[in-house]
Amino acid sequence: MKVAGLQWWKWLCVLLLTYTVWQGFMVEVPRMAILHETIRNLFFHVTMWFSMIILMIASIVYGIRYLRSGNLEYDIKASACIHSGIFLGVLGLLTGSLWAKYTWGAWWVNDAKLNGAAAAMLVYAAYLILRSSLEDEHKRARIAAVYSIFAFTLMLAFIIILPRMTDSLHPGNGGNPGFSNYDLDSKMRTVFYPAVIGWALLGAWISELEFRIRRIKLHRDQR
Repeated sequence: MKVAGLQWWKWLCVLLLTYTVWQGFMVEVPRMAILHETIRNLFFHVTMWFSMIILMIASIVYGIRYLRSGNLEYDIKASACIHSGIFLGVLGLLTGSLWAKYTWGAWWVNDAKLNGAAAAMLVYAAYLILRSSLEDEHKRARIAAVYSIFAFTLMLAFIIILPRMTDSLHPGNGGNPGFSNYDLDSKMRTVFYPAVIGWALLGAWISELEFRIRRIKLHRDQR
C-alpha cells in the first residue's frame, strides 16, 4: 500500500520521529537527582539501541534465508540491515557519551556496559572488513551470514549478560534498579515505545534505499 507515492510505513516513520523529538523535549519527566533533565536522553540513546538490535536480528533472518536459497538479494538485505544497525549503534554511543558527561562527569567512564557497547561496534566493524576482503560473492555471503550470528551473540554478551555480572553505573545492571522500576512512568512510556518503532522504521528505510541501489548494481554486473 502506498500513499502519495510513499509507503505508509515511511509516513509512519516520519510521524513517529517527529513526535519523538517534539515530545522528547516537551513531555513532563520525573525530577530525579543526578539525572534531572538528562533523563530525556532515554528517548534517543536507549531507543536507538533497541532499534539497532531489531535491525541486527533482521540481518540474521536474511542471512539464514540466503543460506537456504542461495539468493544474493537476501545477502544484500542482510548487509544493508547491518549497515543501518551500525549507524544507529554509533548514534547510540554518541548520545550515551553525551549523557555520561552530564551525569557521571566524563565523556567516557570505565563502565562494563559502555565498554561492552564499544566492543560490540568493533565486532560489527570487523564484519564490514570481512566482507570487503572477500571477492567471491557467494563465499562472502555465506561467511557473512555465519559471522552475523556470531557477532549478534557477542553483542548480547557484551551489552546484556556481562554488565549484569559485574558493577555497572547503568540502570538495571550491577545491582542498580532499571528505569522501568523507578522512573519510566506512564508519560514517558507514551514517548519511549513510539520512539523505538520510529528509529527501527528509519533503519529499515535506510536499509531499503541501500538494498535498491546495490540490487541495481548486482543486476548490472550479472548482465
